[in-house]
Amino acid sequence: MTRRVVILTEIISPYRIPLFNALARHEGLDLHVIFLAETDPNLRQWQVYKEEIKFSYQVLPAWRKLLSGYNTLLNRGVARALAAVAPDVILCGGYNYLAFWRALLWAHFRNIPFLLWSESTLQDMRRGHVLVEFMKGEFFDKCSGFVVPGRSAMEYLRAYKIREERIFTAPNAVDNDLFAAGATLARQVPDARRRELGLPDPYFLFVGRLVPEKGVFDLLSAYAKLNEALRQKVGLVFVGDGASRRQLERQAASVAPGVIRFPGFAQRDQLAAYYALAQALILPTYTDTWGLVVNEAMACSLPVILSRAAGCAADLVKQEWNGLLVQPGDVPALAVAMEMLAQQPEVCAAMGLNSRRHISHYSPAGWSVGLARAVATIGEGRD
Repeated sequence: MTRRVVILTEIISPYRIPLFNALARHEGLDLHVIFLAETDPNLRQWQVYKEEIKFSYQVLPAWRKLLSGYNTLLNRGVARALAAVAPDVILCGGYNYLAFWRALLWAHFRNIPFLLWSESTLQDMRRGHVLVEFMKGEFFDKCSGFVVPGRSAMEYLRAYKIREERIFTAPNAVDNDLFAAGATLARQVPDARRRELGLPDPYFLFVGRLVPEKGVFDLLSAYAKLNEALRQKVGLVFVGDGASRRQLERQAASVAPGVIRFPGFAQRDQLAAYYALAQALILPTYTDTWGLVVNEAMACSLPVILSRAAGCAADLVKQEWNGLLVQPGDVPALAVAMEMLAQQPEVCAAMGLNSRRHISHYSPAGWSVGLARAVATIGEGRD
């Protein structure tokens, strides 16, 4: 039988389109995606790649405002949209908006299986508020099952006493082929691309929002701890934007010798060149439910220096095989890891090849298989 599946998620993320396209190709599934908004201009500058969408979708009418630092998003027509599709299974992308709660209750009163896509980890800095934890527990209790991207998210749900048979894994992924192809093109003309992008040779790379919780100030401090001779040879590049960019630039100006660049925000299709020409990606985050930039870097054959707080750490990075793991906030250890890779380019190259092999198991097709398995299992009671 064909199951009608509705995915309810916040925005048209460029990183999710390949996953939803892969799911839409599954025989026996009829996919429809409901977006709460096209994008979030308060946090992201992402281009919306509508021309790549190969699945049925709609965008709900929405009102968004930043109130006292909280991202408020209100929608109309959630119940009407669900009723029009008449789903057999719903996959929900979170519990932080009223639309998600409306969908949960709509499904609960109609006995329609409701899956929650959960990326939270035990290291998540957002945990702990009593009211939030209570509401989260209420939401969890009404879910039929849960889909997680990897081991850290699985451990999080186990801590909430969720039974293992209700948890399914769909490995988090990006379009590996797109990033690998972009990296290959950049490496064919490396000098030209470096000049075009204003990049040092070689350099360590950070990609993401320039905010304290991403560990960007720790990264700058660790770079400053490298000996002067090494800083003369290896640069540091921060790709992204955020509230801390100006402060970070001011502090970077005092680091000498050394070459530190801030090229700003880069769209998805621009990122492969930054990855391709880098020595390694560094993500020293304090809190990150996953860290898709790690997937991207690995698809571009890069080693990774990664904080253990990142949700992807347990799945994607194997110590001294395709990268190095450090504790969040441990600046001396981060500096040691940077020095090790900077002084051993042959080790970097070997780790990069291991990254490329390993990330091949984290593909849109792999994600769609995991999600389709969850839908089939959780929907058995409706057959």
